[in-house]
Amino acid sequence: MRRERRLPIEQLAPVLLELPPLPPPTGPTPDAIPVLDWSAIFGNTRPVEIEIGFGKGLFLLTASQACPDINFLGIEILRKYQLFTATRLVKRGIGNVRLVRADARDFLRQRVGSESVQAIHIYFPDPWWKKRHWKRRLFSGDFPAQCERVLRPGGRLLVVTDVEEYHRLIQGLLAECPLLRPMPPPEPGQPQHDLDYLTNFERKFRKEGRPIYRLAYERRTAETGRKALGS
Repeated sequence: MRRERRLPIEQLAPVLLELPPLPPPTGPTPDAIPVLDWSAIFGNTRPVEIEIGFGKGLFLLTASQACPDINFLGIEILRKYQLFTATRLVKRGIGNVRLVRADARDFLRQRVGSESVQAIHIYFPDPWWKKRHWKRRLFSGDFPAQCERVLRPGGRLLVVTDVEEYHRLIQGLLAECPLLRPMPPPEPGQPQHDLDYLTNFERKFRKEGRPIYRLAYERRTAETGRKALGS
């Protein structure tokens, strides 16, 4: 694939969501930090979907063009990928995506309002193989509960990984979220070209014939969640 030549920051500004740094855990409580106003960020009231860990941006690039009536927010911890993906979007004139550099665990907890998101996409999160690094995994602490909180009723959580152990771990953690109902995950079709994949990782792993594990959940209403628990 031809390498994208990065555009100047001034040209990338329309898709870069620059926010003041989040306070440390010992700082103000989340209630003291204003949550994001999606209509102010995107200039419209269309539904919002979040991708966590967008890497080189293949999913955001294809999904935003396929669904122009949806706003997409990409969260990535590495600045170089934020700027790389911003360049790809700006060169193609895509206006329904914003990119933020942040730790998604803190970002969801402190910046995203309850029941304000239509979908969360998490594709091939880093498994952090060494036990001493497990605390860095995305699916740790209160992250599953935060996904449950920010999704609106009927909203979807979609997760894909190539690591069977991590897949089982994620399943177990999400089983503890009463408002998330497991659904049959969408199955990918046969790619028609080299960009017709969910992400660059999916393209690599499918071409290598490696197994891929897919999960999908739907956010229940609080009432249906209570009924599912038999209360």
